[in-house]
Amino acid sequence: MSLFLEDITLTYEDGDGRLTALDDVGLDVPAGTLTAVVGPSGSGKSSLLAVAATLVTPDRGRVVVGGTETGALSAAERAELRRRRMGIVFQQPNLLPSLTALEQVELMARLDGRGRSGEARERAGKLLDTVGLTGLAHRRPHQLSGGQRQRVGIARALMNEPAVLLVDEPTSALDHERGGAVLELLGRLTREWGTATVLVTHDRSRLGVADRVVEMVDGRAGVAAP
Repeated sequence: MSLFLEDITLTYEDGDGRLTALDDVGLDVPAGTLTAVVGPSGSGKSSLLAVAATLVTPDRGRVVVGGTETGALSAAERAELRRRRMGIVFQQPNLLPSLTALEQVELMARLDGRGRSGEARERAGKLLDTVGLTGLAHRRPHQLSGGQRQRVGIARALMNEPAVLLVDEPTSALDHERGGAVLELLGRLTREWGTATVLVTHDRSRLGVADRVVEMVDGRAGVAAP
């Protein structure tokens, strides 16, 4: 499974005219690889991730997720695609205060109609172990550090075995050491799980985890070696 964006142009209304957020951008992310997207504020990084996640429809271009053309899908079909074939890690993990780490991850299976099955709970527990949270399954968000909460978010994104993993600035609220550990984890999981991963990051010191780096400037993309 892979992620493929072709000739993506995205504009927004800006007074009497339109502002170009993405200008003929292409992106090809094969399964099992991590592409890092870097660039200054306002360069189009977040817009690119929103288009890849099918949260925003571009003016022009194609988004293909694991062989599925998304342009003709209804809003409900796009939501199902995101739920079943994409994992999204937000800049802030947005965990529910009343749920334990285990319940946060298990919730994704419940939203996908699999209920509170023993299989889902077992899988959630294994995922927490995978991201380095062994022994912390029954802690609530206020009992976890920032890095630990971000790892819960990563486990949650992986719960439904996504083909595509989209990650938005996962280290912005973390110190250098914890941020580096999260990026290293994402690189390892990409290869182990075979996901097509897109990582938007401001941390240029850890780009060695990426297979390729896309530099966004004024809505255009250029590719450089990591």
